[in-house]
Amino acid sequence: MSAPVRVLIVDDSSIVRKVLAEHLARQPGIEVVGTAPDPYIAREKIVELRPDVITLDIEMPRMDGLSFLKKLMKFHPVPAIVLSSIAARGTDMAIQCLEAGALDVLAKPSGSASVADVAARLAEIMRGVKDVQIARRTPSAPAPARTESPTPADHRTPPTPDPAAA
Repeated sequence: MSAPVRVLIVDDSSIVRKVLAEHLARQPGIEVVGTAPDPYIAREKIVELRPDVITLDIEMPRMDGLSFLKKLMKFHPVPAIVLSSIAARGTDMAIQCLEAGALDVLAKPSGSASVADVAARLAEIMRGVKDVQIARRTPSAPAPARTESPTPADHRTPPTPDPAAA
């Protein structure tokens, strides 16, 4: 049997951290290695515990989750799943999180989705990212080389020669 996926939960709510940790720990192949109430403590725990994946809330004291996600992907990339009540799928916040490097964005448990349902979905995503390698994001990094054949948009018409120049 392969090693479990090591998870760090980052959320300012102690209740969310406790309940989510309990439900994720019941999922096969998942090991909750720690929790953090804010990004500053999360940074320390990421270095210390080396989780395979983190869950990340958006609204937190000291630093919001989106700002932390951007810094994390730049300096110490770790697969992250955003779990937030303000970043539901399709919202501007969700899109910003995905653009910043989040693997997925899920809504926190609510009336229609129980904690067990959300934990099961998280575990499914987490098991799928066990061996994902996240590259650092730098604004000045060159675009990756293309390996596929060019698309029609890549075929540009050469400029028409100026008849007066001939």
